[in-house]
Amino acid sequence: MTSYLIRNAQLLGGPAQDILITDGVISEIGTGLSASADVDIDAHGLIALPGLVDLHTHLREPGREDAETVLTGTQAAAKGGYTAVHAMANTFPVADTAGVVEQVWRLGQASGYCDVQPVGAVTVGLEGKKLAELGAMHDSAAGVRVFSDDGKCVDDAVIMRRALEYVKAFDGVVAQHAQEPRLTEGAQMNEGQVSGELGLGGWPAVAEEAIIARDVLLAAHVGSRLHVCHVSTAGSVEIIRWAKGKGWDVTAEVTPHHLLLTDELVRSYDPVYKVNPPLRTAEDVQALRAALADGTIDAVATDHAPHPAEDKDCEWAAAAMGMVGLETALSVVQQAMVDTGLLTWEGVADRMSHRPARIGRLSGHGRPVSVGEPANLVLFDPAYRGSVNPDSFASRSRNTPYRGLDLPGRVHATFLRGVPTVLAGELVELGELA
Repeated sequence: MTSYLIRNAQLLGGPAQDILITDGVISEIGTGLSASADVDIDAHGLIALPGLVDLHTHLREPGREDAETVLTGTQAAAKGGYTAVHAMANTFPVADTAGVVEQVWRLGQASGYCDVQPVGAVTVGLEGKKLAELGAMHDSAAGVRVFSDDGKCVDDAVIMRRALEYVKAFDGVVAQHAQEPRLTEGAQMNEGQVSGELGLGGWPAVAEEAIIARDVLLAAHVGSRLHVCHVSTAGSVEIIRWAKGKGWDVTAEVTPHHLLLTDELVRSYDPVYKVNPPLRTAEDVQALRAALADGTIDAVATDHAPHPAEDKDCEWAAAAMGMVGLETALSVVQQAMVDTGLLTWEGVADRMSHRPARIGRLSGHGRPVSVGEPANLVLFDPAYRGSVNPDSFASRSRNTPYRGLDLPGRVHATFLRGVPTVLAGELVELGELA
């Protein structure tokens, strides 16, 4: 394998150090290393972080390759600094059998740009009526540990309890999309002052909070692991903080867009801002930032949700919900959390690498940047300032809410087990990967 000597990188934002990568692992760290390498990289001014891990990615394959494929999605992930992503189950066919999760896993293996860990559906066809083949998916080559009906809520309490009980056998986790369906029928945006003024159907905060409250109690009752997807309200934060205070095994994630954007943007009626859960109020944004900073919320997860142009370039009511996020996540977190003083770069590494890997039980990722560890690394330039241009995305879709917005920072390089997938901000051609 090609060896790399990264010179003068600020490890987790600390003092500049050199990092030597040989045979896919970090073999030496120090100042002024004299070791020789095949390739020298000048990382002056760059932050060295562990490769990022996303708990919540929609790769769309199989079934919606017009929106994204495993290849284009993992290329987008690499450009965003990710070395591993969890691929959600709402594909066509649904990833509710060993066969489908193995297909997604093998496509990830073939892509080479980052590791793909499939998420298995909780219920057959995401219909919420019958448990899917949880054990078979875990025992498959994909080794599924995270299960979710994301896009839909497991609203039946009995089904949810059974799922939580079942995954205990192999230390799995159920990741809940918290949305009480009866309370959100016809909902188009956050319920509040703006929805009232615009005349759009409101999506009340309690529809999320009621499910989270029920599920933390269920998880405690059966002694299982619960993960809450895309937390979006201040009330949800309080329930999760209460559950953690009880010592219950509950974790949670927040998306970059819920850390930065508010429902005021919906006044434009631009469907690029239509997302599930919806953009909330400025007060919710502040509560989410504070919760991520104090550890109540464990992780940042992109909920990367690509859609083809025809699904977004239409009237608001008919538009699909979701935003792409892999290629802008680290920049948004810098703006919302680092530049505001709420998180250090060490904290970013914890929320975007260490904790997501631990929640997903993903071995080899989320490891410390230290000698002997796999060389899963990202070099990030925090001083860069630039306007977001979706035409430059590796993702097949362009539905970003940040088009034309100036965001800080840019991924300079990404390494997957010592192999560069991105160098100088550009994808390395697949045929060049060694």
